[in-house]
Amino acid sequence: MSTYGFSQAEWDAAKQEARDLMIAAARMKGMIPYSDLASKIKAVQLSAHDKRLFELLAQISSEEDDAGRGLLSVIVVHKSGDMQPGPGFFELAKNRGRKVSDILKCWVEEVKKVHSVWSKKRVRRRGPA
Repeated sequence: MSTYGFSQAEWDAAKQEARDLMIAAARMKGMIPYSDLASKIKAVQLSAHDKRLFELLAQISSEEDDAGRGLLSVIVVHKSGDMQPGPGFFELAKNRGRKVSDILKCWVEEVKKVHSVWSKKRVRRRGPA
């Protein structure tokens, strides 16, 4: 089975890598540019402007939002210019029930939520908590 031109195993590995990279940035209350994220994903080859990267981010964010942790891809931003997420993020946010009439407010509120969730979580070293 092919997922966006990749095997399911490759796609799943890329999603895990991207999620881990975003969580690492969120733990430090930081951001990560699209280009940096894309270059650090090793399971598949994606560029910062690859539509498959945007689909990967949308899937991760939807899963994270379903788990009550917010839209994790909010911290993936343009490296220069507005230094905000791209229009695909705000479309996803709208589809997930966020008010996007003021995109700056939407972005800031979602960043605060994601940073709050992940900066408080401890990394489990081994075994059950």
